[in-house]
Amino acid sequence: MQLGINLGYWGAGMDADNLAVAKEADRLGYAVCWAAEAYGSDAATVLSWVAAQTERIDVGSAIFQIPARQPAMTAMTAATLDSLSGGRFRLGLGVSGPQVSEGWYGVKFDKPLARTREYVEIVRKAMTRERLSYEGTHWTLPLPDGPGKPIKLTVHPEREHIPLYIAAIGPKNLEQTGEIADGALLIFPSAEHLEDTAIKHLRAGREKTGLTMDGFDVCPTVPLALGADQDVPALADMFRPYTALYVGGMGSRKQNFYNQLAQRMGYEKEAAEIQDKYLARDKEGAAAAVPHQLIDQTTLLGSVERIADRMAAYAAAGVTTLTLAPAGLTLDDRLASLRAGTDALERAGLA
Repeated sequence: MQLGINLGYWGAGMDADNLAVAKEADRLGYAVCWAAEAYGSDAATVLSWVAAQTERIDVGSAIFQIPARQPAMTAMTAATLDSLSGGRFRLGLGVSGPQVSEGWYGVKFDKPLARTREYVEIVRKAMTRERLSYEGTHWTLPLPDGPGKPIKLTVHPEREHIPLYIAAIGPKNLEQTGEIADGALLIFPSAEHLEDTAIKHLRAGREKTGLTMDGFDVCPTVPLALGADQDVPALADMFRPYTALYVGGMGSRKQNFYNQLAQRMGYEKEAAEIQDKYLARDKEGAAAAVPHQLIDQTTLLGSVERIADRMAAYAAAGVTTLTLAPAGLTLDDRLASLRAGTDALERAGLA
């Protein structure tokens, strides 16, 4: 199992620290550094900045939002980043959510699975440097009865095949991801529930195309907080607002993918309470309602030894790249967590 690092969103007040974290991850031999985007910083610019100041570590979009870019533009960006980084780019895609898609980008959030499939097909075709033509439900290239003509990408990517990942949570999206992608970007992963909540659906998609899970990258993001084992409850409390935000407030009452995931993990009653309180603007109450066990199952907390045990459980569950989001009040704290990650991986016998 490899390790990755997730810098999250740029512009959150830790930008200089994030670059130091990326450089240390590069020095320590982490496999990939991911950057996110929502409605603030864009991931492409951040990844260019990181790639220019690192040497070995891959840089990946987690995610480029599908409603934000035409698929041909994403192919251009992927080819450019792969070329500039010397073949170190990984393309992560996702549909975002209805509030961002419709409120920020003005793109109707409908038929996300079909849109993703078409988007991936166009991106991949464009990056082969064939002349681009496509007839689908959501995109037709060139537009009919106009001056457009099939043209091809002029940039030569560093590699013939740039790894493509999809951020997936729901069973149908996970199955399609197994079918059409090279890897899956997961969130709130519990080693104890990973087979039922993700792996079996990914496997079903792979089987549709006659493939196994061999070579498919299962890549969840897991927050990490280093400390004494007796302090695990306090360490878990650090992530209460984060968990409450996603389970309670990320999306509408009827369409919150993270809330649905918590329910599939057995927290139906708790997920409903968190959402009720969060949508009523009782954020403190929502955070207090998050069960300790839910946090502990979806993070890495405590000593290097305890973290190593959890890493072994993730590897046994099918994780191939474990992406860490190291927490800490200072840069030194985050760097210590980063180093603890590699120490734990070695202690677990997974390096």
